[in-house]
Amino acid sequence: MRVLVVTAVAAEADSVAAGLTGPAPDARRLPGGYALSRHSPSLVEVDVLAGGVGPAAAAASAATALALDAYDLVVSAGIGGGFAPHAPLGSLVVADAIVAADLGAETPDGYLPVDELGFGRSVHRPPAELSARIAKSLGAVYAPVLTVSTVTGTAARAAELSARHPRAAAEAMEGFGVAEAAAAHCVPVLEIRAVSNAVGPRDRAAWRIGEALGSLRYAFQLLVPVLEESP
Repeated sequence: MRVLVVTAVAAEADSVAAGLTGPAPDARRLPGGYALSRHSPSLVEVDVLAGGVGPAAAAASAATALALDAYDLVVSAGIGGGFAPHAPLGSLVVADAIVAADLGAETPDGYLPVDELGFGRSVHRPPAELSARIAKSLGAVYAPVLTVSTVTGTAARAAELSARHPRAAAEAMEGFGVAEAAAAHCVPVLEIRAVSNAVGPRDRAAWRIGEALGSLRYAFQLLVPVLEESP
């Protein structure tokens, strides 16, 4: 199996790579200057790509890698915010749905997602059996992960998102972009998030980025054996 893992920044890519055992990785630059490292910890070969922040950058970088090589699975991975009480700090979330939470229109009657406007889709569904098995193996919350272009920074915005997506466990900025690229290349997609902060008012003193990066590393230590068992 060949897997492409797309993170936003190098620190996330480094944490993913640290969770992978095996020979020293093969580092390379893709067109556009994207940094990719190739790891072969087992029968599963994993390419880790630091693709940039936000859904547009994530889609562009993932599409670049997918156009250059063949993959069996794409994973959007990194740290993110957790919705209380579903996902506390340091926990892992595996998406059962990857949701574009702010791709749509505001109307006098409320928010309308882009699919209700007739312009595409706002949700990607990871493979149900595989994603559920991974969530169980990682001890992760199995719930929707929201993709936003602007990180939530107020209680009012957190409440609004929770009201629209009551099962959502996490928010981040790249998952839907990665999923769009994967869908264009007919490759299944997963999203894995390690929770570094609570979704809501910005409180930098309460952020646990180091702990979340450690959780992300742990997730990839456990992930490869699960993928080895995949049919």
